Amino acid sequence: MQRPAVLELLAPARNADFGIEAINHGADAVYVGGPAFGARAGADNGMGDIERLAVHAHRYGVRVLVALNTILRDDELEPARRIAWQAWEAGADALIVQDMGLLELDLPPIQLHASTQCDIRSAEKARFLEQVGFSQLVLARELSLPEIRDIAAHTSATLEFFSHGALCVSYSGQCYLSHAHTGRSANRGECSQACRLPYSLADQDGQVLARDRHLLSLKDNDQSANLRALIDAGIRSFKIEGRLKDLGYVKNVTAHYRRLLDGIIDADPGLRRGSSGRCTFFFEPRPEKTFNRGATDYFVRSRQADIAAFHSPTFVGEAVGRVTRVGAGWFEIDGTAPIHNGDGLCHFDDHHQLAGLRINRAEGRRLFPAEPARDLAGLRPGTPLHRNHDQEFTRALEKKSAERRIGVALRLSETPAGYALQITDEDGISARAELTYPHEPARSAAAADALREQLGRLGNTILAATAIELDLPAPRFIPAGALNGLRRQACEALEAARLAAWQRPPRAVPADPPAPYPESDLTYLGNVYNHQARAFYARHGVSLIEAAFEANQEKGAVSLMITRHCLRYSFNLCPKQVKGIRPDPMTLVRGEETLTLRFDCKRCEMHVVGKLKIARRKPYGMPA
Repeated sequence: MQRPAVLELLAPARNADFGIEAINHGADAVYVGGPAFGARAGADNGMGDIERLAVHAHRYGVRVLVALNTILRDDELEPARRIAWQAWEAGADALIVQDMGLLELDLPPIQLHASTQCDIRSAEKARFLEQVGFSQLVLARELSLPEIRDIAAHTSATLEFFSHGALCVSYSGQCYLSHAHTGRSANRGECSQACRLPYSLADQDGQVLARDRHLLSLKDNDQSANLRALIDAGIRSFKIEGRLKDLGYVKNVTAHYRRLLDGIIDADPGLRRGSSGRCTFFFEPRPEKTFNRGATDYFVRSRQADIAAFHSPTFVGEAVGRVTRVGAGWFEIDGTAPIHNGDGLCHFDDHHQLAGLRINRAEGRRLFPAEPARDLAGLRPGTPLHRNHDQEFTRALEKKSAERRIGVALRLSETPAGYALQITDEDGISARAELTYPHEPARSAAAADALREQLGRLGNTILAATAIELDLPAPRFIPAGALNGLRRQACEALEAARLAAWQRPPRAVPADPPAPYPESDLTYLGNVYNHQARAFYARHGVSLIEAAFEANQEKGAVSLMITRHCLRYSFNLCPKQVKGIRPDPMTLVRGEETLTLRFDCKRCEMHVVGKLKIARRKPYGMPA
């Protein structure tokens, strides 16, 4: 009989406290940065916090993945190696890696996951990464269902896919715009988010097609409607973006996907959860209530016309109505959504800029803003309004908003000296505790019900009773205090047994002889930034290896970003849409900065081309 496929909900954790809440809200795994090299500046954590997170995670059979996924200079390899070992010793279950130089080092026997920056878009790349020792692969966000199916057919590694959150407009790991303009490398966790800035777009004749719009800014990823299709295509780990997002976002979005996946799993005996326990939520998960730029499922179901957020790179929120009247210190709106004191509303002003206001007092449809003189200035009848801060929803998430419990069956039986309580959890792990106490006859007919009620009081544990059996030859009386102590000992013994039973998956053994890399040449797009990465690719058959863009050796104009987002398509100028139109270059202009757009119609890709502006000294140890 074929084993059920394991589905994993993978949630972000800025720190240990966020990770613990992600687990409490249903995550089967969490990913977190270590002390350095985690590809998210501002989301670093000490090993004590990772150990604390791992202890809580392993109570539920949840995995902790540590991001070690920047590209590294030669002088950073040894510190990164030490972090890998410290993460292993702290209880981490896997490392998320981009830099292949790490694979040439003495790493602990920890599972390796290929980061999204590895740019996995083909079956050949996925197969290669599996052969060199990666157990889990984060596929490119741009893939369609047929492309995912093709990769799944050629690898046995676990396939991970982003299901929610912000989208990088470039193929991950292939964006150099930030480094070119500011010296802050996206591949080193310092992205300046130049893609969220406003640009003007001009065609090859200089005609301006769009002015000061956020032309490279995408809506946020939302695969809520595609989970079943992604499972059928081969995805087993569903990743939520957001290590820099706030706690409300982590709680809300994790709970949302937990419910969706549970519904799919409960209806299909061929699927099972990646960890233990069931969640109870004390709020109604609504992902549209927390930070987002609008929703798109991107390319999963082929190219879509409306994937970009041209008007604003920030959170606009849900539409709540239009202004109907403006008075002295107040305004009224239509619509059915209730507005509360403390809500945040926003609208686009005459210059198409997003303007926000806070509601000080709401009296039905009449609203009094906190700063009337400023807030009412841009409002007139007909102005559309959005809510980007729901005070009541935020308050619900600030309180305890979920609990997670593992189902257990309890069995009370007699021993020669008293009683024994055996407790068995949903994973089949058991523990036993004994109580020395005389076998006293029950004092009332309701004694059995009283025993069951007392045994089922597991409220201060992570356990929930699903069955209680009294295996007694006759009704018995056991004092509540004695029974509570017996139950507490059994629960503590079960928790200890669960932790003892937890086994971290070993690192996969690389193929021998070394598998050949799918290509013989690597340009700067290969992100080779240290001698060990160079040695890795040479050992796998690559003959020409250029230095990473961050080595500052590219002299002329190169592709600073490669993306499936196509501005020709967005403005109905795609040669596949309109016959006779040529894919001539366009330009993006911001101030004195001009970027050339070139179009690879065969691959359906857009290249943002420019030069390195920031001339810096050659990084330590880089080959010339």
